[in-house]
Amino acid sequence: MGNDKRMKVGIIGLGAIGERLIQKFEQHPETQITAICDTNQDRLQMFKQRLQTAEGYTDYHTLLKSADVDLVHIAVPPKFHHEVLLSAAAAGKHILCEKPLANTYDEAAEMLAAVEKTGVVHGIHFPLAYSSAVDELIRQTADNELGRIKRVELNLQLPLWPRTWQQNPWIAGREQGGFVREVTPHFIEVILRAFGNVNRVESLIDYPENGTDCETAIIARAELEGGIPFLVNGLSGIAVKETFELTLYGDKKTLHFKNWTFLEESNYEQTGLPIEIIPNDESSLLISELVKAVKGEKANLVTFKEGLKIQEVLEQLLNRR
Repeated sequence: MGNDKRMKVGIIGLGAIGERLIQKFEQHPETQITAICDTNQDRLQMFKQRLQTAEGYTDYHTLLKSADVDLVHIAVPPKFHHEVLLSAAAAGKHILCEKPLANTYDEAAEMLAAVEKTGVVHGIHFPLAYSSAVDELIRQTADNELGRIKRVELNLQLPLWPRTWQQNPWIAGREQGGFVREVTPHFIEVILRAFGNVNRVESLIDYPENGTDCETAIIARAELEGGIPFLVNGLSGIAVKETFELTLYGDKKTLHFKNWTFLEESNYEQTGLPIEIIPNDESSLLISELVKAVKGEKANLVTFKEGLKIQEVLEQLLNRR
């Protein structure tokens, strides 16, 4: 990382997702943002004023030539992950990629092969990998506190898609957007960590008749290790408050992980009892793990190897594999 021991970071993509981690990289004592890139000149100029020491680029190829970048955060829309990432790996840059890893399984497989060939550090931005509530859910599952788990359900209820802060064409489109691509990978990562493989995926998806807009509903069934049924039920455009809930039904007790943060339990007498959890600063933990990995230390990252497994389940949910 040069004479300055801080990890030097380049951000490729300054939309809502890229912006989300910029503050965390700024605040972290072991990282410095040295380069930013976006084809939108207004966004680029806004962030250049904010990040006085960062070089601004409109072409990511030029950014990747900079010797003042150790790691790139790829925060462009999913269909561009493949081309940007292959160039970053070839340039020897360590990589943090947004999810989903790619727009297709074949692209994800090629991306994994590229980072393994060059030996660069590679991670995917999955905040739930650093969630204290998810850690507790996985601990209780591993310790058999739920008893026999009889079913796992993921319920996604969205009054609006895209959401207010996501109003752009790609996230509303069928090619690379939709809540199945944007939301379910977070929970697939948790499921794979807690239960192992996801098998026998059968999925029904509803799409608008115009042929271009993303899905409006999904009902899917799969099997986890040990034959545990895994159900996915998602619906947008409904009169509810936005709710995401992963529920593990056991014969001793049931766990509910709600809205990214809250963990509750139910038993034969009571439902929805809060479990007191001290929340982690998940993004800061991710950055700390990236720094460790770049230093050659053991680190907790969701790598592209896990990303490929997540991509496979995602493709099956979308009936593309």
